[in-house]
Amino acid sequence: MDQSSAVSVRRAGAPAVLAATGALAVLVGVAFSGTAAAVALGDPGAVVRWGLPVVETLTELAGALTLGALVLAVCVLPRRAPAPDAGDRAAREPRPGAAVADGGAYARSLVVAGVAAGAWTLLSVVHLVLAYASVAGSSPTSPGFGDELALFVTQIDLGRSLLTLTTLAAVATVLALVVATPTGAAWAAALVVVALWQLGQTGHAAGAASHELATSSLFLHLVGAAVWIGALGALALLVGRLGTDAAPAVARYSTIAAWCFAAVALSGVVNSIVRLGGWEGLGTRYGALLAVKVVLFGVLGLLGLVHRRRTVPQLVGGRAGRLFWRLALVEIAVMGAVSGVAVALGSSPPPVPDEPSADTSPAYLLTGHALPPEPTGLQWVAQWRWDLLMAAAAVAGIVVYLRWVVRLRRRGDAWPWLRTVSWLLGMLTFLWTTSGGPAMYGHVLFSAHMVQHMVLAMVVPIFVALSAPVTLALRALPGRSGQLSGDASRGPREWILTLVHSRVGTFLANPIVAAVNFAGSMVVFYYSPVFEWSMRSPVGHLVMVVHFSLAGYLFVNALVGVDPGPTRPPYPMRLLLLFATMAFHAFFGVALVGGQSLLAADWFGLMGRPWGPSAIRDQQLGGSVAWGIGEIPTVVLAIVVAVQWTRDDERTARRSDRRADRDGDAELDEYNAMLGRLADRGSGPSA
Repeated sequence: MDQSSAVSVRRAGAPAVLAATGALAVLVGVAFSGTAAAVALGDPGAVVRWGLPVVETLTELAGALTLGALVLAVCVLPRRAPAPDAGDRAAREPRPGAAVADGGAYARSLVVAGVAAGAWTLLSVVHLVLAYASVAGSSPTSPGFGDELALFVTQIDLGRSLLTLTTLAAVATVLALVVATPTGAAWAAALVVVALWQLGQTGHAAGAASHELATSSLFLHLVGAAVWIGALGALALLVGRLGTDAAPAVARYSTIAAWCFAAVALSGVVNSIVRLGGWEGLGTRYGALLAVKVVLFGVLGLLGLVHRRRTVPQLVGGRAGRLFWRLALVEIAVMGAVSGVAVALGSSPPPVPDEPSADTSPAYLLTGHALPPEPTGLQWVAQWRWDLLMAAAAVAGIVVYLRWVVRLRRRGDAWPWLRTVSWLLGMLTFLWTTSGGPAMYGHVLFSAHMVQHMVLAMVVPIFVALSAPVTLALRALPGRSGQLSGDASRGPREWILTLVHSRVGTFLANPIVAAVNFAGSMVVFYYSPVFEWSMRSPVGHLVMVVHFSLAGYLFVNALVGVDPGPTRPPYPMRLLLLFATMAFHAFFGVALVGGQSLLAADWFGLMGRPWGPSAIRDQQLGGSVAWGIGEIPTVVLAIVVAVQWTRDDERTARRSDRRADRDGDAELDEYNAMLGRLADRGSGPSA
């Protein structure tokens, strides 16, 4: 067998190894846990009992391969630039001696994504059928099964979720096969992430304790594992087409894999704590399966470390095939085993069962959490309920920002320490707002919710805008064209520039649009069903946090920021825009103070609090909070604008002085000469 044939066999064997090890591991796992044993009543049959976990494993692996291949197209694989026009051909000529991007695997990665998404869709259909058969305790061949299945996918939450997931997989199939650019691949990848979010909502009973923490940790786990496993599987399929792109592609994947490792580890620890309930849970069959998964996960981490330190540097020499496959095939096999064990864990009853809590208080029935104690100054600091996604984002933001600062300092570039302090304060404030007292009480008190909203929209953005994260990123991140000549792929720096200079980004960053969005969206939010949706749905809450944090940043950045994007108006116009926006903001607060109609009445009005003011009185207090908190950031922003205005005048004066020293103040002399000519012209006729 020649070398090309061997590479083709290896490429075809990668998904087979992944599927085979996953199926074998899940069969061993469910046999060990006993979840596939026959039951006396409502037994769906051996095909369903044993087939469901296998199909579920294969479905998740197909979804992972889909997302992984799309991630490669979004930000990993080198991509050849389009043929240049005659005018800029010289500018795009490869540098002498520089490595040139091949780009041969880029288009194929989208084909891999499309085929994997097609398999994902078909497996999702089979999974849907077997899932209902297991829930109903009936065989798919039993009479009336089809009619019952139709009711399941239209009337039952689990059925609707699985049908939505199948539909999203089908749409992703079409989208992956028709797109050809990193932007199109990013939209397709976002669709797959939405599908994984839908899958994460089915992994924990809605009425069980710690539901939000369990589902958010499961979502983070699914996305991290899917990108990690899927991208490596896709690279294995494409290795024969990488050519000279092997070294940069694997190096870029290695960085992503490190972040995925951290995400999977963090979410796995949180999910284990929620489901084990204590150290005694490790003595159960569920605990034994979890221990196996942890060991396999540790092996994956070691293999990844070896890849990063030994294989990646050697790929520069061009020996892509053998070096990559030396560890990749073993890593893929272990990944398949981990996926199988994970599905077996999900199919097994945990030590802490997913059962509804015995708490039947109105607050618990509405929020899913026990009513917190009456808020005091100490409780605002002591009460915490972790939002895993927001907490992970804050910690990752701190780590990435500090790494960029260190990178600048190592190459001798300065970065103001006040900006670093501002970023740290912003992230810590964001962490407290989304997981501390404001998050705890914001679900039961309108006034506390308004505190959370105002801090997210007006306090955190000031810290973030003054820390200039976009400017730091553009200075610290290397460009793709500098790494590989002719490479038109998008790394983090290119994606930031694309977003900043896109039509949507330019429109939203416009100071007037940013001000209208900042003030107007608040009215739309509170006086529409979106407000109650953000209370009842984790997705709605996430949308609220992201929207108002981003809207606040765009508004503040247009006024006092240094990050690129907006065309900032003169300083007097900035002050006028600030005070006009804050006046509208104050009017909103006054309207709440005097209002007698309760917003989200089915939520705050039914909370059943034994402490604190009535719901309508608390809402009026929330209006005072909106008015009062808005005043302090307004004053801070006005001071910053005034200081920047003064410094700008001083810089202009210094430039004028330097110019006068150079040319003898020719501009003033010319101005005086012009006045003299005008005076002579005015006195001519009378003379």
